[in-house]
Amino acid sequence: MQLRRGLIGFIVIIQSILFLTHFLLYETWSFSSSPSGSPGRLSVKLALSLLSVSFVGASLLAFRFTNSAVRAFYKVAAVWTGLVSFLFFAALSAWIIFGVATVAGLSVDFHKMVEWLFGAAVVAGLFGLFNASWTRITRTTVRLANLPPAWRGRRAALISDLHLGHVRNGSFLRRLVAKVLREKPDAIFIAGDLYDGTAIDAKRAAQPLSDLKAPQGVYFVAGNHEQFGDDSKYLHAVAAAGVRVLSNEKVEVDGLQIIGVPYNHATREAHLASVLRDVRVDRDRASILLIHAPDHPATAEAAGVSLQLSGHTHLGQFIPWSWMARRMYREFVYGLKRIGKMQIFTSSGAGTWGPPLRLGSNPEIVMLQFD
Repeated sequence: MQLRRGLIGFIVIIQSILFLTHFLLYETWSFSSSPSGSPGRLSVKLALSLLSVSFVGASLLAFRFTNSAVRAFYKVAAVWTGLVSFLFFAALSAWIIFGVATVAGLSVDFHKMVEWLFGAAVVAGLFGLFNASWTRITRTTVRLANLPPAWRGRRAALISDLHLGHVRNGSFLRRLVAKVLREKPDAIFIAGDLYDGTAIDAKRAAQPLSDLKAPQGVYFVAGNHEQFGDDSKYLHAVAAAGVRVLSNEKVEVDGLQIIGVPYNHATREAHLASVLRDVRVDRDRASILLIHAPDHPATAEAAGVSLQLSGHTHLGQFIPWSWMARRMYREFVYGLKRIGKMQIFTSSGAGTWGPPLRLGSNPEIVMLQFD
């Protein structure tokens, strides 16, 4: 009951923000325009009112149904919500410029300025839509102390945050698998949020993973989107495709310790520390911790982990949320960083959540070379 109330409260907050955002867009566009009763303004007001509830409505449907109509509705609503983010800051900028100009005694053509700013926002949104579909290969070299000789020169692929669901599905995964296989990695790590958590045929969506092969294995840990509720259908689908699902356990491959902790066991520092104690990390040998979010790197470092591989942040996905992600995760928001004796690589992910846009971040597959 408490969880349901919390969910309802979250939905109310999000919908309220969307209402206010669309109200700002309407007021910005209509300021000093034609009379409020004109048919043109009434139709714009009606259209924006409907669009303001589209994403929440589409999301609620997406968690219960999976069919072509719902997928199309969700995609349109998600793209519009991304564009609204850019339009909101364009509108805010217009009012700030107008206010400063008024105080300074300068004359500005408010509507001409709004047209230019809104146009720039739409262009930025369209570029973000294109950019989100262009998956890059990011390459980096990792030097680990006490790395087994067999692993020197080997390469591993890190992928995360595909978010298979109503925007991206099995065809997207097939393309990603083909791109990974062309790199011929020795090991492959999937750091969670393979699924979006919405209604989906989990087994069918994961089927392309059966083609994902690597000499030293393919490993997966669950992210928060797999664990909105019962994660068994997702984990069974991944395992059925031949991928090793790691859940609070350690495997050893040619002397390298590979540890996997799912998201819901890593959100609290004390619990994560307990899990890492139980798996008995050998500090004198190199180890890799596969964990969805870079929430507690200091805890992993204290346990003796050599390298943590994560995703989750999306690097904020697009401006301005990328600034908020940097503030939340600080230096660990993206890329290869060091804390004490441990290194951590956080990927920006291959897919998107919500609006399928990226601006200020790129979708990626990470290729790690061990040295």
